[in-house]
Amino acid sequence: MIGAMSRSQAVLLTLLVYNAALLAIGLWASRRMSDTLDFFLGGRRLGGFVAAISASASSSSAWTLLGVSGAAYVWGLPALWLFPATLLGFVVNWVWVGPRLMDLSRRENAVTLTGVIAGSRGSPLRPFIVALSSFIVLFSFLFYIAAQFQAAGNGFISVFDLSMTMSVLIGAGIIALYTLLGGFWAVSVTDVLQGLLMAATAIVLPFAALAAVGGFGALTHGLSVAASPDDLPYGPPHTLIAATGFVLGTLGIGLGYPGQPHVVNRFMALDSSRALARGRFVAISWALIIYAGMLLLGLCGRVLYPAVADGEQIFFEVANRLMSPVLAGVMLAAVLSAIMSTADSQLLVAGSSVTHDWQPAGADSRRALLVSRLMVLALSVVAVLLALYAPQAIFSRVLFAWHAVGSAFGPLLVLRLAGFDIRPAATLASLAVGFGLTVIIHLFPDAPGDYLERLLPLALAFLIAWLGRVRRVAESPSA
Repeated sequence: MIGAMSRSQAVLLTLLVYNAALLAIGLWASRRMSDTLDFFLGGRRLGGFVAAISASASSSSAWTLLGVSGAAYVWGLPALWLFPATLLGFVVNWVWVGPRLMDLSRRENAVTLTGVIAGSRGSPLRPFIVALSSFIVLFSFLFYIAAQFQAAGNGFISVFDLSMTMSVLIGAGIIALYTLLGGFWAVSVTDVLQGLLMAATAIVLPFAALAAVGGFGALTHGLSVAASPDDLPYGPPHTLIAATGFVLGTLGIGLGYPGQPHVVNRFMALDSSRALARGRFVAISWALIIYAGMLLLGLCGRVLYPAVADGEQIFFEVANRLMSPVLAGVMLAAVLSAIMSTADSQLLVAGSSVTHDWQPAGADSRRALLVSRLMVLALSVVAVLLALYAPQAIFSRVLFAWHAVGSAFGPLLVLRLAGFDIRPAATLASLAVGFGLTVIIHLFPDAPGDYLERLLPLALAFLIAWLGRVRRVAESPSA
């Protein structure tokens, strides 16, 4: 009982300190805002280190900490394909997408990803493109945000005797408050705290688990003993075909990175090419640490505790069993706080897709700022309801939202950054096919999460955009 009390007290103290810091950042950031450009892009004054950690944490969080470690626990060694898949996305974004998007968004004075792909304001189809883009962002990000709220709730339940309803409400309330106060600056700086906490956890906890297993040799032996054909996502009699589909589907995760509005908007907010170069090194290094650590944690947990019913709870299981009560409490509280602060970027982007993209030129900036905050609040409420009354596995829920958005926006953005404009009709068709086909395939009973969902919508959307491309005239060189 003493140990349990010590752990609970440590969790509570760390949560109070961390969340007080989040609210303080929100108040500080609120003084840096005067219009919607400040609220949604921080006035394009973001430094490289903040951009790198913020973008990385926004693209990972609950999916990485709980989903990737859970996948490694359930799948075993085949989960290692997640490592090149996710790292590929980081490299493509920071090496190719970043410099081109920073340059293009400044030339066209674009504040959102929708603004980059929607084309000229004089186009008769532009309102339809903006409307469809807004719907895609709202629909997909509600699932994404709900997954973060659900992850926070699971974490609270593993430590306190709180209900899921109370856990989700606490996490959502804190996130909504500092996002409403400080906008992009608050989101970016709090995401830095989140990302650093994730990196520290991804070093300490996996190596503690590896030491408990007995080292890499003992881990390899334990995994071979525990493995069976039923454990793998593919097996006889179609091993080669099914394995190829599994690998291609997993690598398809990385192809969704360029189309994520809450990630690429950091490139639009960077203050210089020097900041971009610094951010590239930081972001790729961060990804190496995080994904390697969570995969190692899941594999070690598979050997140490083979009877865990829910693979996505292996993170908490290892922390509770291997760390001292106080250290486990601090670590769990830090990770819970990190998970809670993940949804902020999605809330901000979803709000901007409705308010900024729809406001007419010359609209009153203060009124637009108020509407943006009200939209963030409304989205928070809907995401809470979704988390409470339509629960689903975090891994599958996030991957669905990831691929729906990535397949819709990624092909159009890549071609625009390659020097092409896309005809409005082709833009509209590419958006509809990339998003709509992902939803349709996800509804099939045996298809969700496989290579069809991850690759087919993306490929068809790219083909449509490619057929509708027009070489941009008098383009200046990319940064």
